[in-house]
Amino acid sequence: MKFCLPENITSAIFLRDYWQKKPLLIRNGLPQIVNMFQPEDIIELAQQEDVTARLIKQFSDNDWQVKCSPLNTNDFKGLPEKWSVLVQNLEQWSTELGELWGAFGFIPQWQRDDIMVSYAPKGGSVGKHYDEYDVFLVQGYGHRRWQLGKWCDPSTEFKANQPIRIFDDMGELILDEVLGPGDVLYVPSRLSHYGVAENDCLTFSFGLRYPNMADLLENVNKVICQTLPDIATTELHIPLRLTPAEQETGKLDSVMVRTMKQQFLDQLAESEQFEHLFEHAVATTVSSRRYDLLETEEYCDLDEVRSLLEENSTIVQDNNCKLVYLENPLRLYANGEWLDELNEIEAQVLKQLANGKRVDFAYLTSLCSQTEEPETALDLFIDSLCNWIDDGWVLLESL
Repeated sequence: MKFCLPENITSAIFLRDYWQKKPLLIRNGLPQIVNMFQPEDIIELAQQEDVTARLIKQFSDNDWQVKCSPLNTNDFKGLPEKWSVLVQNLEQWSTELGELWGAFGFIPQWQRDDIMVSYAPKGGSVGKHYDEYDVFLVQGYGHRRWQLGKWCDPSTEFKANQPIRIFDDMGELILDEVLGPGDVLYVPSRLSHYGVAENDCLTFSFGLRYPNMADLLENVNKVICQTLPDIATTELHIPLRLTPAEQETGKLDSVMVRTMKQQFLDQLAESEQFEHLFEHAVATTVSSRRYDLLETEEYCDLDEVRSLLEENSTIVQDNNCKLVYLENPLRLYANGEWLDELNEIEAQVLKQLANGKRVDFAYLTSLCSQTEEPETALDLFIDSLCNWIDDGWVLLESL
């Protein structure tokens, strides 16, 4: 899929000059999204079971109310003039929308969070705020006015006693534009922004984020204690070597604690074992989904899958799944799971899919032909493929 960037801005230029530095307005950057959904589609979806949604009502500048899912028909009665409904993880409900992640393929897929949609009638908004993640705001229906202002940080104060994180002061505006259908606005993390519906409108937020320290530490701990305990039983279990200063017998000296901290960090930096453990922890963290996959009772048929492949259907990544790999040696991860029992054919196919490529029957037979028993290898792969489809990792698409 063609990237959504302007013709005069390559992915390299964007990453160098714009990413987390300054906003970028791209007129008609994603025309494929226009009229993909209507407002009533989103209002109806917000009321379905298993949907993560929020209904935000604004009665005045200092009176906001929020109700989280489950929502129902009564929640949409007697609404104030200004309100919005937000639905998370929309790619779960629309394969067609999920495919549009390809327009942002210049950003590694492990940074993808989810696609959120916001519906609002004229005047609707979620207030002036900032996010700790980067976002591409894509107008799919109607028009929304966006104002961008000051840079924020964790010390930025929000209004007290409000159910959402909003503030009044956006500082000097650096952008004030109305987006129409198909327009795209990149907003770096921590840049204040404020969107107000000019008329009935749908805005799709393609969110991208980095892992936080808490998640990394949690997964490092899991790796050391649970996932790879045998690897972590040597140098990581060697005690620190310290010389205490003269002190009261019950005192834990702060200087001693700082020394331990430095030794701890130094040993981690020098440990080859920890390097591998940390890679594994990072891959597990960034490939994890924030929202659970929907459970299905429908399972694909092995003979049908083989027939579709032979009839020129191709295998593509399901954009509900986050596929990540490490190299040297090749290790694949899907939705936070290390796929440590893949054979060579399976690993190569998933690597291709993770890089946004399609896999067809000719490529599969070529891989299998390099084995001692090509037909058996193909049968085993198709059996695995059925499991991947059932797990929501991949899809079959007709050309």
